[in-house]
Amino acid sequence: MTTEPLRADLPEFAWIWNHLQNHRTPRLHRRIARWLQQRVDGQDHRLVLMAFRGCGKSTLVGLFCAWWLHRDPTARILVLAAESSLAARMVRHTRRIIERHPFCAHLIPDGADAWAADRFTVRRDAAWRDPSMLAQGLAGNTTGARADLIICDDVEVAANCDTAVKRAELRERLAETEFILTPGGTILYVGTPHTEDSLYRAGDGFLSGYHRLEIPLLDAEGRSAWPERFPEAAIADLKARVGPLHFARQMLLEPIAAEALRLDPASLIRYAEEPEFREANGRAQLWLLGRRMVSGGGFWDPAFGRPDAGDGSVLAAGYADADGNHHLHRIAWITQHASHPDDAATQQCRQVATLARELHLPVIRIETNGLGRFLPGLLRREIARAGAACAVLEHASRRAKADRILAAFDPLLAARKLHAHESTLRTAFPQEMRDWRPDNPHARDDGLDATASLILAEPTRLPVTPPAPRAAGWRGG
Repeated sequence: MTTEPLRADLPEFAWIWNHLQNHRTPRLHRRIARWLQQRVDGQDHRLVLMAFRGCGKSTLVGLFCAWWLHRDPTARILVLAAESSLAARMVRHTRRIIERHPFCAHLIPDGADAWAADRFTVRRDAAWRDPSMLAQGLAGNTTGARADLIICDDVEVAANCDTAVKRAELRERLAETEFILTPGGTILYVGTPHTEDSLYRAGDGFLSGYHRLEIPLLDAEGRSAWPERFPEAAIADLKARVGPLHFARQMLLEPIAAEALRLDPASLIRYAEEPEFREANGRAQLWLLGRRMVSGGGFWDPAFGRPDAGDGSVLAAGYADADGNHHLHRIAWITQHASHPDDAATQQCRQVATLARELHLPVIRIETNGLGRFLPGLLRREIARAGAACAVLEHASRRAKADRILAAFDPLLAARKLHAHESTLRTAFPQEMRDWRPDNPHARDDGLDATASLILAEPTRLPVTPPAPRAAGWRGG
């Protein structure tokens, strides 16, 4: 006698799984599960689930996929993500649920030949060519594939939507899903907005007509959607760390424009003190504003054009303390003179080396995307001649400039953690802050770019013993 497999609706299916994992099912997850169940029961085939980062969307969607196969073992599910590794993670999660959920025992096949990390096939009567579940990145080849359910999980990420051309390519690629979907099939988009012109934006022509569920972290009264995991203090800390722009997009689901952000020099905390170098018990220390500095360095974005035209050659130097305060101590426009006996590169490297010695910089990162490619060796020579205990690291920027500037300044200015020495405020830097807009390629931003790269660079910590040979390092171990 054949035993009929157990059946459950999605909320019950999810509750049983969480109970087996010794986890509670939060009210937020019950709400999402009920919505998905209602949409399936109502024969709604175009769905958008937008919920804040960290709410467990992918976990729930993995349960949804396992439940879908529990309900219909002949179904074919395609998971699309920005990267194939992200899609494969969803497939692995669903496979793990099927292996352990008591309502899915009838789905486990006899052999393991079709039970891989990025695809698997459950026990089924249909002789389909496609697996039960398949992971694919957006760049992968889906020609000839067929699916009854397509999950578009975080297909919009910062790297593929920061320009109009990339956004158009993303939409064009996703339009191909309509040719993969079987008649009467379902498409579910899951994600959060990363740009003003977001794929998920309400009213957008691409996803018009889709049934939507949007769950921001805070409701209209400012209450947390998941107070057990995101209490008030944790939300305030998160907003301070990521900045208002990314918090609004990723946590409040508001596809606001980057142009809404203004880099206000008034948000900088001005100071006039110079760092104090100390040695105690054979250990080197650097103190500023009564605090011990634990990291710091410089970032040099070189250029060799005329000082009054083209990009400027800028060195930004600063320090950070243990409380996350950043101190922008110098911004220097490095120049050269045609009448000088030395070549332009040597002149500039000598100025940078002098500043490295005077400011006790432990490291200088140099932008090598272009003209800076041959400079690291020359800079090391001049640093050695200057007697500075400073390392030189090569750096190649891969993020868009506007994205770098936003990521660096937005959180620090909002949290009032960016201090600036009064000398930096007498340069072009404050005016660059006032004039900067993400969509204005003609605004001068040399100082902003160098400072942003300095802030985003990994802090270099002091070793236990001071470095040799000529001067002791000051960074805390």
